[in-house]
Amino acid sequence: MAAYDFLYPVVLFGAILVATAITSKVLSFIIKGKFKTWAPVVRANFQRLVSITVWIIGLLFAVDQLGLRIDFFLLIVALLGIAILLALRDTLDNLGAKYFSDVYVPFKVGDIIKVANKSGTVIEINPIATVLLTDNESLVSIPNSLLLKEKMENITPHIWKEMLFPITISSDINLPEFESEILKACNNLRKYLDERFPPVLTIKSRSSQTVELVLTLMVKKPDKKNEIIKEINLKISEIEDRMRRKVT
Repeated sequence: MAAYDFLYPVVLFGAILVATAITSKVLSFIIKGKFKTWAPVVRANFQRLVSITVWIIGLLFAVDQLGLRIDFFLLIVALLGIAILLALRDTLDNLGAKYFSDVYVPFKVGDIIKVANKSGTVIEINPIATVLLTDNESLVSIPNSLLLKEKMENITPHIWKEMLFPITISSDINLPEFESEILKACNNLRKYLDERFPPVLTIKSRSSQTVELVLTLMVKKPDKKNEIIKEINLKISEIEDRMRRKVT
């Protein structure tokens, strides 16, 4: 009987962890299927957030089955979380703004922008600030959080034509083949694009696990941007899934 009393919580602990892993995978698969037209970067981070949330809940239930008190554990985690948020509030604000500006704010290095009564050419976009070079050759550092709070005007000539699509893929994926597939997909949208400027896929950064890319398109009419965004994001998801299956 003593052995049963010991083994039952351990088995239940393991079963909950397995169920948590399965639930996390299933939800990730559902999100990928339901939100294919979202920007890949946004969808991937949403999947990661849901997965972390599921694992936290699952671990709490699993620990509870072992007879350990989780109320004190939760209190410590909450206090640490609040302390970190307060200590790093400004930094986290700028880091979060950098992520959203990458996806939703239409400017890049080389563009001329105006924000908070300051204007200049963007020469650097780092995790904390965006650096501008003004007409009198002085440097202006704009906190990234300000870009989401203040009106930002991109005054680069013909900038309305440009559309940027951030893409993150696994480093295992064959990059030349991926580029070829993406450019073929763009070719199907050529009726919406300016023929003078072919689609360009550039590498933004590379690590041992992922490659960050940016797809640049130039459109003919601004009223077609929503259609292009949905179509391109859908194609990127399909191509990425197909090539990931080849790797695995």
